[in-house]
Amino acid sequence: MAKKEVPLHALAAYMPKEALEPVLHYLHQYKIHLTITRERNSVLGDYRHAVDTKNHRISVNGNLNQYAFLVTLLHEIAHLLTFEQFGNRIAPHGKEWKNEYSKILARFLLKKVFPADVEKALLRSIQNPSATSCGEEHLIRVLKNYDERKPHEVLVEELTTGQLFKLKDGRVFQKGEKLRKRHKAVDVKTGAVYLFSGVYEVERVEKKVE
Repeated sequence: MAKKEVPLHALAAYMPKEALEPVLHYLHQYKIHLTITRERNSVLGDYRHAVDTKNHRISVNGNLNQYAFLVTLLHEIAHLLTFEQFGNRIAPHGKEWKNEYSKILARFLLKKVFPADVEKALLRSIQNPSATSCGEEHLIRVLKNYDERKPHEVLVEELTTGQLFKLKDGRVFQKGEKLRKRHKAVDVKTGAVYLFSGVYEVERVEKKVE
């Protein structure tokens, strides 16, 4: 995956301006090598601890909106802070990480860098942070309000039952019923049944099934 190191002054284009100074403080204090990546389907960001002559390394997807970018970056910085205290002796997303992530979120919430709806969602997240960046559906749903979507891009939960939708890999599905927290969908080519999160982003297909 191609990565590029971002000049620190260029970070202003990726996050709310009010967050820049405190973020730069973390980057300088811990000598973080921060890179911006192309979109990755499996992760929004990752952290690699310092080893030998290499500094702490954090990467964040560059296609995220400014609030999702900041939340993801703070998630990864919390991993760094946890490693500084406990090394590899603890679970990656155990109580120690949750405590650090909650504290760092609280600091940025006090700085009023997020809009009211994102702030409300993050206050809920502080109670029990998710193991993945922006992993809670309620938070993803709010953060996606700030995405610049193309005309046919929608969330699975926004589609009506029977509607066709397409994934980025080209596969086409027909939406079915909702089962608790997931939505059934049938691969129109193979007939295989899959379950999708309601906040999974897809492309609406207007052609009807014959």
